[in-house]
Amino acid sequence: MTLSWLIFPVAIPAMTAAFLVLAARRSLTAQRSLSILATVAQLALAIGLYVMARDGAPHVYWLGHWPAPFGIVLVLDRLSATMLLLTAFLAIGVVLAATGEWDKRGRHFHALFQFQLLGINGAFLTGDLFNLFVFFEVLLIASYGLMLHGAGAKRMKAGFHYVAINLIGSTVFLFAAGLIYAVVGTLNFADLAAKVPQVTSADQPLLAAGALLLLAVFAIKSSLVPLHWWLPPTYGSTLPPVAALFAIMTKVGVYSIIRVFTLVFGADAGGLAQIASPWLLPAAIVTLVLGTIGVLASRNLRTLTCYSLIASTGTLLIGIGLFTAPGLASGLYYLLQSTLASAALFLLVGVVLKETDNRTQIIRFPQHASLLAGLYFCLAIASVGMPPLAGFIGKLLILDAGRAAASMASVWPAILITSLLMIIGFATIGIRLFWNTPTTAHAPEPDAARLPVLTIAVIGAMIIAIAALSVFAGPVMNDMTAATDQLLAPRNYIDAVLRPPLAMR
Repeated sequence: MTLSWLIFPVAIPAMTAAFLVLAARRSLTAQRSLSILATVAQLALAIGLYVMARDGAPHVYWLGHWPAPFGIVLVLDRLSATMLLLTAFLAIGVVLAATGEWDKRGRHFHALFQFQLLGINGAFLTGDLFNLFVFFEVLLIASYGLMLHGAGAKRMKAGFHYVAINLIGSTVFLFAAGLIYAVVGTLNFADLAAKVPQVTSADQPLLAAGALLLLAVFAIKSSLVPLHWWLPPTYGSTLPPVAALFAIMTKVGVYSIIRVFTLVFGADAGGLAQIASPWLLPAAIVTLVLGTIGVLASRNLRTLTCYSLIASTGTLLIGIGLFTAPGLASGLYYLLQSTLASAALFLLVGVVLKETDNRTQIIRFPQHASLLAGLYFCLAIASVGMPPLAGFIGKLLILDAGRAAASMASVWPAILITSLLMIIGFATIGIRLFWNTPTTAHAPEPDAARLPVLTIAVIGAMIIAIAALSVFAGPVMNDMTAATDQLLAPRNYIDAVLRPPLAMR
C-alpha cells in the first residue's frame, strides 16, 4: 500500500456522509446499503493499514506536500493502526445491528454515523494537536445528533448534560493548545517532542499548565474520575447501537493520553518528563473503584453496563498510568477486549429489555431467555475478568506489570477486590433479570417471533472476537509489545514526520 492510502480512513466516511445527506436522504434502503458498503470498505482498508504498519516504521502522509510542522500530516504507526482496526470492526457490527429497527427512529442516522467515524479515524491518524481538536469536534458534533436520535424527554435532558460538559472540555482544550503554542510555537506532535526538552525553566510552569489542562480534557473524553459523571445518564438513555459505538469514543481520550504523554511529555521531555504520571495512576485507581461501586449499586442492566465501562476504563488506565513497557502493552491488550465487551453489552441491552419510562426490567423475548442469558453470562465473564476469556488475561498482565512498580500495594488490591465485587454486581443483575419469576413469566409479545437475529449474530461475533483474543493472546501481546516499543522510542516518529516530503527533496 502507498502512503496515499492514509487519507482514505478520513475521506471514505466524509464523502459517504455528504452523499447520504445530499443524494440519499429520502431512501432509508439506499442509506443502509451505502453506509454498510462504506463501513465494510473501511474495515478492509483498516486491515491493509494494519499490515502496512507491521513493518515497524511510522508512515506519514503530508497533505498538499506541505512539510511539517507547517502543513497537516497524518501518521500511521502500530498504535494508530490498531485503533483504526478496532474502530472498523466495531463499526461494522454497530451499523448491522442498527439496521432494521434503530436507524429508522429519526432522520440521518447513517450520515451521522459516518461523520462519527470520520472524527474517530481522524483523531487516531492526526499528527498535530490542533487537528486533534478539530477531529474531536467532528466526532462530538456527530455524537450529539446520534445521542438525540429519536429523542424523548429523558434523552433530551441527558443530552443537555453531555453537550454542556463537552463544550466546557472543548473550551479548555483551546486554552491548553494556546498555552502550549505560546511557549513552544508549534502544535505538531513531532515538533513538540523535539522542542519541549529545550524549553527554559522560566517557561516550564506555563507549559506544564497547558499539559495538565490537556490531561483534564482527555480525562473528560475517557470518563476518568472525577470527570466521569456525564457518562451513565448519557450512555444509559441513548439508543443501544449508538451507545455501543460510543464505547470506542471513550478510547479516543485514552489514545490521546497515550499519544501526548509518551511522545510529547514522555521520558525525553526534560523537566516536564512524565508530567502525567503522578496524576493518572491515582485517578485510574479511583475510577476503577467508583465504577465498581456503580456496578454494585445498579438496579438494571443499562446502568450496570455504563458503570462497567467506567470500571474498565479505570483498569486499562492503571496499566497505561504505570508508563512502563509492560504496563502500556498490557493496557493496550485490555483496551481491545474491554471495548468489544462493553459494546456487546450495550447491544444486548437493546435486545433484552423493553424500553420503559421507569427503572423496571422487562424482557422483550421471554421465550428466548436461555439464549439471552447465555450471551449475558459470556459478556459478564469478559467484563469482570474471569477465565477463560481475554478480560482475565488482560487483568493478569496488568497485575504482572504492576508487580515491579512502586505502586503495587495499591494496584493489586484495587484490581483484585474490585473484580470480586463486580462478580457480585453482574450476578445480582443476572439473577434479577433471568431468574426472577415476574420478569420471565408474562406472556410473549405479539412481535415476540421477531427476535433481532442480526443483532444476536453481531453480539456473538464480538464474543468470538474476545475468545480469539484469549486463544491468540501470545501473538496479540507480541503486537501490543511492538506498538509499545515504538511509542517509547519516539525518535523514529519524530524523524519520519519532520523529514521533507519526497516532492521537496
